[in-house]
Amino acid sequence: MTTTATSPQSREEPGHEESGQHGYISDKDRYLARLKRIEGQVRGIHRMVDEEIYCIDILTQVSALTSALENVALGLLEDHLKHCVVGAARAGGPEAEEKIKEASQAIARLVKS
Repeated sequence: MTTTATSPQSREEPGHEESGQHGYISDKDRYLARLKRIEGQVRGIHRMVDEEIYCIDILTQVSALTSALENVALGLLEDHLKHCVVGAARAGGPEAEEKIKEASQAIARLVKS
């Protein structure tokens, strides 16, 4: 899964510029906990390679890691659609079209990965 990094504050939602809150903010602790578990999985895979564990066992863990990352991505996408895209659509104008285009591009990247 390839992504391009942007700063957390680089994209503001309409109507939320003053608060700086993003769609995932209400689940931030849950996302951080999931990412911490994913970090542990990565370290586990690193250890498995270092200890020369059987290839299939490592691939099984890579598959689990991939699934965990995809679940985080899908959750973030859902939050983005519910919060950012719906907010922009309600506001209307060019911002709405931009948010829809942005969401479509994110979905395309996820599908390709």
